Amino acid sequence: MVGSVDNNSVEGNAGDVFYRTAVRTAVLSGLFCLIVGGFLIYNYVMRTGADERRVNELDELKVEVQNKPDDEQLIARFRKLDLQVRKTRVRRLDFSRRGGYLLFGGAIVFFAGLLWVVSFRRKVAYPKGGIDYDEIQIRESALSRRSVGVGAIGLAVAGLLLAITIGPEFPTGASDGLTLSGGLVETWSSFRGLGGSGVYEWKDEVSSSWNGKSGEGIIWKSEVSLSGYGSPIVWKDRVFVSGADANSREVYCFDAVSGERLWASVLPKIAEANAVELEVMEDTGYAASTMVSDGRRVCAIFANGNVGCFNFEGKRLWSVGLGVPDSTYGYASSLAIYRNILLIQYDQSYADAGKSVIKGLNVLTGDILWQTPRPVSSSWCSPIVIKAAGREQVITCSDPLMIAYDPNNGAELWRADCLGGEIASSPIYTGEVVIGLEPYTKLVGVRPDGHGDVTKTHVAWSVDAGAPDICSPVSNGELVFLLTTDGTLSCFKVSDGSAVWEHQLKGDFKASPSLVNGRLYILSEQGVMIIADISAGFSELAQCALGERCYASPAFADGRIYIRGVKNLYCIGSDSKR
Repeated sequence: MVGSVDNNSVEGNAGDVFYRTAVRTAVLSGLFCLIVGGFLIYNYVMRTGADERRVNELDELKVEVQNKPDDEQLIARFRKLDLQVRKTRVRRLDFSRRGGYLLFGGAIVFFAGLLWVVSFRRKVAYPKGGIDYDEIQIRESALSRRSVGVGAIGLAVAGLLLAITIGPEFPTGASDGLTLSGGLVETWSSFRGLGGSGVYEWKDEVSSSWNGKSGEGIIWKSEVSLSGYGSPIVWKDRVFVSGADANSREVYCFDAVSGERLWASVLPKIAEANAVELEVMEDTGYAASTMVSDGRRVCAIFANGNVGCFNFEGKRLWSVGLGVPDSTYGYASSLAIYRNILLIQYDQSYADAGKSVIKGLNVLTGDILWQTPRPVSSSWCSPIVIKAAGREQVITCSDPLMIAYDPNNGAELWRADCLGGEIASSPIYTGEVVIGLEPYTKLVGVRPDGHGDVTKTHVAWSVDAGAPDICSPVSNGELVFLLTTDGTLSCFKVSDGSAVWEHQLKGDFKASPSLVNGRLYILSEQGVMIIADISAGFSELAQCALGERCYASPAFADGRIYIRGVKNLYCIGSDSKR
């Protein structure tokens, strides 16, 4: 009839418009996801490829700077590359976060478009007439299927990129993330500082004169509520220590400038199935392990195997229990960190008991990323992270093996059957060999460029010596210095392990010696720091009495010395902050 309107036709045309809009929305959002995903993949490839090579170059320069602290051109080159690496890392991480949000938004739009397509496809009614609507439906169905495929690919890319690119910002190596001035480390973020070496270089003379009774040379002194033998760690303007007794485990943060305690956080006791009450020896206590920091959070472990992570404001981020260790002394090894992985050497019982393990935990969540069984007995030795033979390695010592692992996945790289006894001294890397100690018996030097069992091929030397049972060694690259509990200080050549000289000190010693601007700093249990020139034998320069017993190794940062006594934490040095 003339002038009449076909309602079905009108509704069909309106539905057709909505249907086409829905299809286009799904297609465009899917393409958007693909484009953003492509950029994110490129960003990720650059982070793990070209950027990683620059980080490795920076690590090599860092070693050169430590060996040549007076080379201004080298220091300038290091500063420039360090700044470039940091800026690039921040930009790429920021791009990853923003790109992740865009992918998420694109995925939401894509799903909405798909739902729209399905909804209007059911409602569309095509009128009969001269237009071949069957052909249109076939064409649009094909377009719809293509949009679904494109969107699915986009979502898959989004999921992959969100999994691999969105995450916390972490240092990319054992020694990265540190603030440097003139190529010199300003932080002391783990046991014995950079790489567990106990070596510290500073642009000015580090204090060699103080007196606990008069307060001369002491910037501040702050009480630590609970005792512990773990060393202080320092990150910029924050100083951290842990303390514990049979009932409580705590972490403390102090202002490095004023000594004010900024916060104290408690780690709740984590119940373990069939756990037995832990009894520790007085010489070890409940907080013998030194903490570790990545610059954004700090982690602590206690004698009962409880681990906690806190941010710099004192908020507990996570806590886990590793189980009460089968050990005479309780857990006493210190923590190490590599990238976003917290490294825990958890040795216990006897080698044939199968209880010892090394674990890599996600610093953000506390989840176990990897763990590798260790065929060794109990130890109280701390792991160190080094770069040698073109690869990062976690070095561990225990009876009877020195073992190196890949910190990324826990795979064993090499092992040497060269040690024995209850090992507490941690290894060091001299740039030539890894040095490990067998208490009272010997020291060994192992080249870290081997694979598999290197006992017969890479043990460079092994010499009988009155090796320490507690104190870790320290080296300037040419000589290595050992300190026993009863005060025997001995010197050996790194090249072949031959003895150079020996000197008897007065006092008892549990703190490991440190090498500061080429001078030895040796802290006795009586709280007396002995400072010596070792350029040509042993020559004592000064003795500084703190007036409080000390068992923990000192920390050095920003030209200052941080010493933990049995009751108090001390800051020694200049009262002006650079």
